[in-house]
Amino acid sequence: MTKTIKAGKVRIGGAQPLALIAGPCVIEGRQACISLAGKLVKLANKERIPFIFKASYDKANRSSLNSYRGPGLAKGLSILSEIKEKFGVPILTDVHSVAEVGVVSLIADIIQIPAFLCRQTDLIIAAAESGKVINVKKGQFLAPWDVKNIIDKIESTGNRNILLTERGVSFGYNNLVADMRSLLVMRDFGYPVIFDATHSVQKPGGAGNRSGGDGQWAPALARAAVATGCDAVFMETHEKPAKALSDSDNAVAFGNLVGVWRRLRRIDEIVD
Repeated sequence: MTKTIKAGKVRIGGAQPLALIAGPCVIEGRQACISLAGKLVKLANKERIPFIFKASYDKANRSSLNSYRGPGLAKGLSILSEIKEKFGVPILTDVHSVAEVGVVSLIADIIQIPAFLCRQTDLIIAAAESGKVINVKKGQFLAPWDVKNIIDKIESTGNRNILLTERGVSFGYNNLVADMRSLLVMRDFGYPVIFDATHSVQKPGGAGNRSGGDGQWAPALARAAVATGCDAVFMETHEKPAKALSDSDNAVAFGNLVGVWRRLRRIDEIVD
């Protein structure tokens, strides 16, 4: 059984029920982000699902120079702070540099290390020293057993508030594949494991100047991950995915979430 990690009022791991992390890939605007957060919180409360809201204030690893990155650090954190205060929901957001960690830690309950940066020692140490819960996205290039080295870096600071996320592994060019064995390998390290359903169906750079994806398969992979054994599911959502400014091909439509979440909860209830 994995360690139980507390983020706000939500507990992940151990004997806790499946938690869900959801929100837009990137903040597209204050009102749109607050509106979606409110709907997600309402749905989670109705369905009795432990819920964490996620959104990025800056997407620093976009395929193209012309791709939308987000409102930026100050404005983005202001919006996330408003959501946290208004709805009482834990917040997850990612950092891309050591300089961002201090101010982000004042608002975020979970600091996320992006997959492409999961081996950046200075960033990991700085995030860990904040004392916040650290969610590490396992890089597409990394074997699940190699995550132990990242855990050691975080633990070296005395921080034991660690979450590990599987988001697929590179499968040739512009493609990813989800290896469910990695959930079990990483879980054996004793920390809660999250399955990122939407990024696992991403096709990095697959649309030329942007990433493509197969969002229609995200719910199926999420079901497989819960049946295999994970402690939470990460799923990006948008009210109109086709119009999303980032990862439009991967996001699950908000209108479909209730059915997806209900199925995941039922699977979780019968998995040992």
